Amino acid sequence: EVQLVESGGGLVQAGGSLRLSCAASGDTYRRSYMGWFRQAPGKEREGVASIFVGTGIVTRNTYYADSVKGRFTISQGNDKNTVYLQMNSLKPEDTARYYCAASTNIYGRPLLQPSYTYWGQGTQVTVSS
Repeated sequence: EVQLVESGGGLVQAGGSLRLSCAASGDTYRRSYMGWFRQAPGKEREGVASIFVGTGIVTRNTYYADSVKGRFTISQGNDKNTVYLQMNSLKPEDTARYYCAASTNIYGRPLLQPSYTYWGQGTQVTVSS
């Protein structure tokens, strides 16, 4: 089992920044990818960013949705059990509940929900215009 706890959400004006954190505990050695997903009211949950945190070799370490490329950055903390999502130039359409997720499948699609086994409870991000 892997437990995930998100933090860092809040209310910010358009153009502002927030940094989300995801702390992982438990069987963290089982992780391959860590991802951030978001779900706005009335919309499906979508993949935002993903980072490879496993021990194998992959062709690419990070993935981003087109809607956030150049604005969001996913990174891993020095302790290896924390993943961050730095969000800059926020837009009202970024308003959503953001979820952290962990995958144990190195061959999964990094931005697709079925690739992930473990999920956090989410943290709300609201961007005002």
